[in-house]
Amino acid sequence: MTVLSALPLLAYLVARGTWGAARISGVSAKKKKEGGIGAALFIVAIIAYIVYVISLLCVMRLSRLREHYADSYSAYVTGSPRSLESGLTKITYGLSLSPKPTHGARTFYIGDPALAKQEIQSIVAKKQQYDLDKDGVLDERELELAMEKEAKFTWSTINTWFSTHPPTFRRILLLREIEKEMESGRYTSDRVYAHV
Repeated sequence: MTVLSALPLLAYLVARGTWGAARISGVSAKKKKEGGIGAALFIVAIIAYIVYVISLLCVMRLSRLREHYADSYSAYVTGSPRSLESGLTKITYGLSLSPKPTHGARTFYIGDPALAKQEIQSIVAKKQQYDLDKDGVLDERELELAMEKEAKFTWSTINTWFSTHPPTFRRILLLREIEKEMESGRYTSDRVYAHV
């Protein structure tokens, strides 16, 4: 991950450097009525920026995938996906209840508190829709259905492209799938990552 994370940084530095050089070259070319080198540098800068965006998205995807693998492996090793679900819920959504705004250290958390706040707000905003028995409270089954619907929401999917961690509700749904498989007795050690 460290080595791969250097690729977007390198592409960004190339893009910034060639963009600056192209601007300087463009100003001097106007004085001399030449423009070939400046145009070539602009093209290199644009290509480097495209490489930067694509490689950054790939690194983010790999990071999210690594989190899913870690969750899956932990569920099978401990034999208790429910405990992992509970821990994830308490840590991530507990952080979202913090009255203090998140700051620069949020990348060191297990879950992003800002993203958790967005997840909670999204579910609370649609509470009437998810509250099937209309008792004013989302029970476990209603909350699971809410998480499944939120996971299928297009904007939620696009938003996760720029995140290093998958949304907590997606991680919980993965652990629920594993729990169902473990309860059925159909899982084996060679299928540890089958749900990822």
